[in-house]
Amino acid sequence: MDKLIPRPRFLANLIKFRDVDVIKVVTGVRRCGKSTLFDLYIEYLKTQGVDESQIVHINLEDVAMEALHNYKALHEFLLSKLQKEKTTYIFIDEAGRCAEFEKAVDSIYIKKNTDVYITGSNADLLSGEIATLLSGRYVEIKLLPFSFAEFYAAGENKDKNQAFMDYLNMGGFPVVVTQLGGDTGLFDQYLEGIYSTIIVKDVVARKGVSDVGLLKNIVKYLCGNAGSTVSTANITGYINNSGRKITQKTVDKYVKALADSFLFYSVERYNIRGKNLLKTLGKYYIVDTGLRNHLLSSSNSDVGHQIENIVYLELLRRGYRVNIGKLDEREIDFVAARQNKKEYYQVSMSVLDEAVKERELAPLMKVGDNYPKYLLTLDSITGDHEGIKHVNLIDWLLR
Repeated sequence: MDKLIPRPRFLANLIKFRDVDVIKVVTGVRRCGKSTLFDLYIEYLKTQGVDESQIVHINLEDVAMEALHNYKALHEFLLSKLQKEKTTYIFIDEAGRCAEFEKAVDSIYIKKNTDVYITGSNADLLSGEIATLLSGRYVEIKLLPFSFAEFYAAGENKDKNQAFMDYLNMGGFPVVVTQLGGDTGLFDQYLEGIYSTIIVKDVVARKGVSDVGLLKNIVKYLCGNAGSTVSTANITGYINNSGRKITQKTVDKYVKALADSFLFYSVERYNIRGKNLLKTLGKYYIVDTGLRNHLLSSSNSDVGHQIENIVYLELLRRGYRVNIGKLDEREIDFVAARQNKKEYYQVSMSVLDEAVKERELAPLMKVGDNYPKYLLTLDSITGDHEGIKHVNLIDWLLR
């Protein structure tokens, strides 16, 4: 087995739910490290005295496991592996490859002395009839590619500023970071492979999308507008203006399919004064800036929106619910909520220019509550401004 890079936040989540009477469901985009997270957790279990015979780990994307794509066969196989007097820890990667897998999983879950963990690369895993059957019986753990802190720990470059620029360019898919970082050609090839697999397996095959060319145009539009307010009407108009005729309904379907594959995250706007969500003009962030740069063939343009994308993903990793803040005619990049508490974030490449600083601080200063407020920049000179904490972004990411 290759060296495993620690993923402390996600691993701690699994440990917290060990032997708790729920199915643990790890979701996330392809190749973000779901199987490896299981490997890390299995190594932890062994250090806690769990015997090899108590661990069952199967990957349903493995051709050798095709016989288990029938839920009855899967159930019989798992049943045969259960230990009589000790807990059996069951790990199923890409459970969705088995039609009606939930029937097998639910039946095994209700057996005595079982602890069940599954992964999936599409939101369909927990939708419709599946969600109904497993309702109240599962907890979802949302996995993402490496954070900057994980990237920095895994890499050899200990100049944190240069390492951050590498992260901005390459992104955080584990294989890119741990095996391909020194070869631009190789990691471009690898990222193209991830992208093609997501498009073919998680969007076209699962969602019945017929126009792959249109789908890829929508992907590039969302990549180019990450961090800008977007509506499906905008996208429809853009594509129609390029000479193709499509309906907004089709665009809605394709954008939802991309979000369900965890390639993009849709973020709604939150009216801070009215304390309600707004249904128009949200934003979309891509799951990995390296993938965005690959698809746009650019790593240097629009750094401001790229770091905004990175902050959004980091807030998700830290367990926040995230919205865009609207305050009268002004916007706050992120309103992050967790356990009935809020934090407000503005993100900017630099505020050394006083006019830019004033512009970025103004919305935060208008917020009337006493929750923490942050301005994150790449500036080395920071400080507090009337209670607003100006923090270096790289230092914040390494906390």
